[in-house]
Amino acid sequence: MQKIYFDNAATTPMDKDVITAIAQTMNDVYGNPSSTHQFGRKAKAIIEQARKNIANYFKVSSSEIIFTSGGSEADNLILNNAVKNLNVTRILTSKIEHHAVLHTIASLKKEVNIEVNYIRFNEKGEIDYEHLKELLNASDKKTLVSLMYVNNEIGNILNTKKVTELCRENNALFHSDTVQAIGHYTIDLQKTPIDFIAASAHKFHGSKGVGFAYIKKGFGILPILHGGAQEKGARAGTENVPNIVGMDVALNKMLHNLDAETKQITELKAYFISELKKNFKDIRFNGMSENLEKSSYCILNVRFNQDIPMLLFTLDLKGIAVSGGSACQSGSNTGSHVLNEIAPDKDTVNTSVRFSFSKYNTKKEVDYIIQTLLEIIKK
Repeated sequence: MQKIYFDNAATTPMDKDVITAIAQTMNDVYGNPSSTHQFGRKAKAIIEQARKNIANYFKVSSSEIIFTSGGSEADNLILNNAVKNLNVTRILTSKIEHHAVLHTIASLKKEVNIEVNYIRFNEKGEIDYEHLKELLNASDKKTLVSLMYVNNEIGNILNTKKVTELCRENNALFHSDTVQAIGHYTIDLQKTPIDFIAASAHKFHGSKGVGFAYIKKGFGILPILHGGAQEKGARAGTENVPNIVGMDVALNKMLHNLDAETKQITELKAYFISELKKNFKDIRFNGMSENLEKSSYCILNVRFNQDIPMLLFTLDLKGIAVSGGSACQSGSNTGSHVLNEIAPDKDTVNTSVRFSFSKYNTKKEVDYIIQTLLEIIKK
């Protein structure tokens, strides 16, 4: 049986060079970075070099990069600091953000009673920038805007330049969950001065359990994890040295090969769209995922014109790994909160599937998926 992995938005396979770098670091660099002896100093120097490298990719200072366990922790660190350290009393966000953002905001609202306003979006999940402008103009409260760079379910790309300009005009802070964007797009924080971003290495062929937060210099950081003075006091806990090194290698390799891999994966996505349209006349695409300019080249969210019970399970039995967008496939009682927000009521019962691509996928795999879907749906 073939094994085909089209769930790269969930996590990517680790690059072999990353595995090599991690293994070598585990073998050679075992000192605690907080220790003052030579073994500790060696570990500390390696982390700081990785921090400097990562900062350079975004044109920022190394002191603005805080290593975390991943994107969710980075989002939590940023949002908690915005409210408890930077005196933000109002947050503008959307109802189709990642739960690392939505649930953290809900917790902060319950804890300190901040004001939360939700920005409108259309049936394709595109943010209403005029409504954002209206909300920004409507209050003088210290405000944070939190909108993700690339939606993890439907692939929509935010106009970060426009949001940044609106925030600057209204003295608002801007946080963007960039987990699905980092490693896949060039992000120059001098040209587009977002105040806070979050990253997770396993989304760009690094390892799970490591990521970082970027917090603009001058804001200061209060930790949400206590117990030590690591990460300049911003995060307690011994740094994950091997995986930090691996994350640096992964990001460097992704950005070095970015043009070629973007072209390769975009062509694969376009081919998949063409084959789906050819073989399934009533197929629809959730969000802007069909649009090669306005959506991530790695994500395609498909809605069939019917309920197909156990589709993900059946595909898994055929060796195909993908993600679902409805309750009957995910095992959830509510299904995808993103699709529930944007899809017309009559379409929420229909089966949606998220296919997400990486440099390791091929047209031959797409052909196998199309053939398998035809066999399942025509039964």
